[in-house]
Amino acid sequence: MPSTTKQAQAAPKTGTRHLALAIVSLAMGGFGIGTTEFSMMGLLKEVEQGLDISTPEAGHLISAYALGVVIGAPVLAAVGARMPRKYLALGLMLFFSIANLTSFIAPDYGTMLVSRFAAGLPHGAFFGVAAVIAASLVAPTRRGWAISMVMAGLTVSNVVGVPFATWLGQNFGWRLLFLLVGLIGIITLLMLWRFVPFQEPHADASFRRELSALKRLQVWLAILIGIVGFGGFFATYTYIAHTMTDVAGIPAAWLPLVVALYGLGMVAGNIVGGRIADKSVMGTIYWVLPATAVALVVYAVAVHWPWSAFVMVFVVGGAGSMLVPALQTRLLDASPDAPSLASSLNHAALNVANALGAFLGGLVIAWGWGYVAPALVGAVLALLGLGVALVSGLVERKRPLAR
Repeated sequence: MPSTTKQAQAAPKTGTRHLALAIVSLAMGGFGIGTTEFSMMGLLKEVEQGLDISTPEAGHLISAYALGVVIGAPVLAAVGARMPRKYLALGLMLFFSIANLTSFIAPDYGTMLVSRFAAGLPHGAFFGVAAVIAASLVAPTRRGWAISMVMAGLTVSNVVGVPFATWLGQNFGWRLLFLLVGLIGIITLLMLWRFVPFQEPHADASFRRELSALKRLQVWLAILIGIVGFGGFFATYTYIAHTMTDVAGIPAAWLPLVVALYGLGMVAGNIVGGRIADKSVMGTIYWVLPATAVALVVYAVAVHWPWSAFVMVFVVGGAGSMLVPALQTRLLDASPDAPSLASSLNHAALNVANALGAFLGGLVIAWGWGYVAPALVGAVLALLGLGVALVSGLVERKRPLAR
């Protein structure tokens, strides 16, 4: 029996209060990560002006962060395999905090690119180990819920952290975003130290054992679902500031409200996604991806009017985020003996999606197709992701996952 399952079966012994505080501490890390990742979209115009760069160049800062996540997630998760998970989470959050404070003082575009790349390195590995810790504290039938609660920090950041950071950046300087995130990181460190229980690392844990996850076809298919299927979410969100102001005609001062609506949609989608993932992981993936495609097509039409734009911002945020808990659980199921790496790979996949979405969205804008075009690109990506999911399901029928 996998070690993660043994831990999960012992989980009900954890007191309700202690469980809640541990999960809130892990979610606080997600809150800081979400604030730094998504606030850049709402402050894209201010970044362009502050660094004297073009819109595609500003998009590259988002891609640099995503690239850091992609590289850092598997490497740091595997390197830290023999560490107690609590200590690994603490080390990753310290790295994250320092990197964001470095972005605060970065003097030019080149330095900012490097600092954003560095800030992304611990992102995926932190979410990976946080998901494993959370899943180990509850019964197996509640793993989707526990993972979604950790991810709630990321989604709640889009309701509270991102709107506040957007307002702060618009009125007092966009660099204050990184100072704010650094402070959140320090608070998270204190909470992790105080509330997350210590767990001995698995006796057989090793760099090689974690890398064994990469030998499994279903792991790669789950990664590909995230990369392709979630790319549309980021293709749309990366350029939301321009779309809302230039297409919908919404005043720039209302952008904090826009990102808050997006965040509320993400919170709702994450909660619902966690609940339904506990019932059927692949079933959730099968219907969320086409629903996302439909939402993005409707968004492309509705965004021409302010009030319908507000509605669809909420819907798109909800549709996209419903996918995350199911993908996280799918990767844990596909590689139970290498949980930290497998779990972190979900966030590597989502940030390849981030880079892919930002790149393709910027590409169609550069071709002169307008700020609505990224949403249509996103709809195509969601349907392609569904195709990968169907392939994964067919493969599983012939070769069921080991339990």
